[in-house]
Amino acid sequence: MAVITKITEYRAGGGWSPPGKAREACGRLERGEILFFATTPFELPQQDREFLLAQKQADSRFHKNISYRPKNDEIRGVERRGADDAGHGQLQDIMRRYSAEVTRFTRRLLEPYAEKLTLDFASFRPLEEEGRNLPLKKRNDLLHVDAFPSRPTRGGRILRVFTNVNPSKNRIWLTGERFSGLAKRYADDAGLRTIAGSKLRRRTMHLLHGAGIPVPDRSAYDEFMLRFHDFLKENSEFQSGDKERVEFPPMSTWLVFTDGVPHAALSGQFAMEQTFIVPPEALVSRADAPIAVLEAICGEKLG
Repeated sequence: MAVITKITEYRAGGGWSPPGKAREACGRLERGEILFFATTPFELPQQDREFLLAQKQADSRFHKNISYRPKNDEIRGVERRGADDAGHGQLQDIMRRYSAEVTRFTRRLLEPYAEKLTLDFASFRPLEEEGRNLPLKKRNDLLHVDAFPSRPTRGGRILRVFTNVNPSKNRIWLTGERFSGLAKRYADDAGLRTIAGSKLRRRTMHLLHGAGIPVPDRSAYDEFMLRFHDFLKENSEFQSGDKERVEFPPMSTWLVFTDGVPHAALSGQFAMEQTFIVPPEALVSRADAPIAVLEAICGEKLG
């Protein structure tokens, strides 16, 4: 089988920092590659890792993901045990530091994006992925591309930086074919042209906003990507097709545009992640962006 997802390895020592290398790194990501660091390329203190590893998935306070929201400096997915819950405060401090470190690193590595990156949520994933009993549309072990129901991107790309903080166990993914081929095969079946040409959808959104009803301001692109996320998980032909197993060792870090690289998490516990939104005008090649691929297929503006 041909290689589906190309992985480019970088060294944590900083040989990737010159401007030419930064633009090259952006281009690789936009074409559907994964950038990989075998060792963590930013500060992640030992005491922080030890605290995270001590959090047991049986702890009833913890949800499947713990999210950190930098704009509000708050964590969600863990219940406080009183106003003086030291563990809650320590976890918040760790997530704040992780988000700041990853942001500094990403702006340096991907310098063409630096001034236009939108900082989104960070997360800590304390649960073992393998064997989780979840509804089909929420399963992480099925190949999918990412879309956010409550945070529309209007064509911006979803860049995610992952770190496997497990000291002994790989995090195992499956990846699928690049977005351009995927869209050519399945976008019409998933309703692309219907959504692109829907005047009713646009009229409804306008009326809801005019009435002051707080609904996400989704473009046709956002509507389609949400539908495509579910369509791919439900499509047995796609799920049984060509895929590639990728293993990320302990303390490795990887970057990927998860809106363009179909992926699934088969196993692994204790991962951290920071999400960024990269606007279309910051991209090295907008032609590789999912919105451009979809607009070329349907002949309509989607943003």
